[in-house]
Amino acid sequence: MARPSQNIDQVLLQSGRELFPLCGCYDLSLRALTEHAKVNMGMFHYHFRTKDNFLAILLQSMYEDLFKQLQAETEQPRSTLEKLKHTMLRLAGLLREHGGWLGRVWADAARGDQVAQDFMRKNGSRHMQLIISLIFQAKQEQVLADIAPMQAFTFLMGSIAAPMVIAPRVMQMGFAPQFFHEQMQETVLSDDAIVERVERALFALTIPKTSLPCGEKHHA
Repeated sequence: MARPSQNIDQVLLQSGRELFPLCGCYDLSLRALTEHAKVNMGMFHYHFRTKDNFLAILLQSMYEDLFKQLQAETEQPRSTLEKLKHTMLRLAGLLREHGGWLGRVWADAARGDQVAQDFMRKNGSRHMQLIISLIFQAKQEQVLADIAPMQAFTFLMGSIAAPMVIAPRVMQMGFAPQFFHEQMQETVLSDDAIVERVERALFALTIPKTSLPCGEKHHA
């Protein structure tokens, strides 16, 4: 029997993209999904068989969109340091835009959801490897200071990526005062703030260790 050519699978996936940041793996019900997509349950089972299979396809499709954008930055005809800069800028922007569903995956994996854990095992290191490869290349070209590559990686992720995940979550929880929300939007999450943070972080990685106060040796 030929498969119906009504793009129903894509309609369901689009509804999944809209609902997943609100529900996650645990709370996304098939009834809510099919009602949102205006598709009957029988067509869902025809295209995806099970909820777990649907979620696995949904998460992978959303991640591939993000990964392709990051990968494209690493393939631009730029210097290695510029590639690293633009990759981190893109990563921060993607985390700001897609932090809702990414945060849900992290939370679901921590709660023991098998689909989320399988997704993390399959994809958790792919974007990291892109950044680490650029760091290694920059080290070989001697455009970064004398710093261990993994130290450089954690420094970049901590100063650039982590605020894009933590700040929206704190704002979402609702206990922070209003000025916190305003300052976070302006000085942490805005485009200008991201650019400043990336430039400062990369500048710090190019400073020789001996030029830093903590690099000075103290003698008794």
